[in-house]
Amino acid sequence: MKVSSGSTTAPEPALRRVPQQARSRALIQRVLDTAEDLLATEGVEALTTTRIATEADIAVGSLYQYFPDKGAIVDALAGRYLEEFEGLMAELVAQAVEQGWRDELVDRMIDSYADRYRREPGYRALWFGRHLSEELREADRRNKVALAEGVRRILVEGGLVRDVAGVRTACRAAVLCADALLVEAFQEDPNGEPALLREAKRILRNHLADVISRYARTGGRTR
Repeated sequence: MKVSSGSTTAPEPALRRVPQQARSRALIQRVLDTAEDLLATEGVEALTTTRIATEADIAVGSLYQYFPDKGAIVDALAGRYLEEFEGLMAELVAQAVEQGWRDELVDRMIDSYADRYRREPGYRALWFGRHLSEELREADRRNKVALAEGVRRILVEGGLVRDVAGVRTACRAAVLCADALLVEAFQEDPNGEPALLREAKRILRNHLADVISRYARTGGRTR
């Protein structure tokens, strides 16, 4: 989700070497696709290098040419997920800046992320499990910071608020609250518990309306 800073929020995959040929890149994609399928159907416990190689129909030695261990595969897969989420946020920012702020933008934001959760069972299995490394936890934290930056850009570039420190903090709080509700909704129901999703929209809508009121271009408090 590379929003505005250009920094990478995903963990750098610890590849043994960078693939140069199309065939090598295709092998890496097959490894990651297979790992994602195993995550979605059997969970993190199924992710062993031997099992991934077998399911991908490649030699274990070929896998080890690029991935030194299971952790490197998980990091690379997490990086792919996080980049997809950042891309989604970047699209929402562009639409909002072009079209202006509307209340339905919050609904579209929640709906877009909920749809991504539904279509990425591997992501849910990885992030909702109890196997996150410190590197992945840090990547997740940076990812939320990037999402908050996207929300801040929508408000600032849309001319709704002043670009002050309090706005950045308020937008981060909005993302953290919405994310917690989304996680809970999808832990309770694979399709997202509808009442919690509605509540996430209501809370986010009210919170951002308050941010706009407090930090409006004309008046408001600077913190």
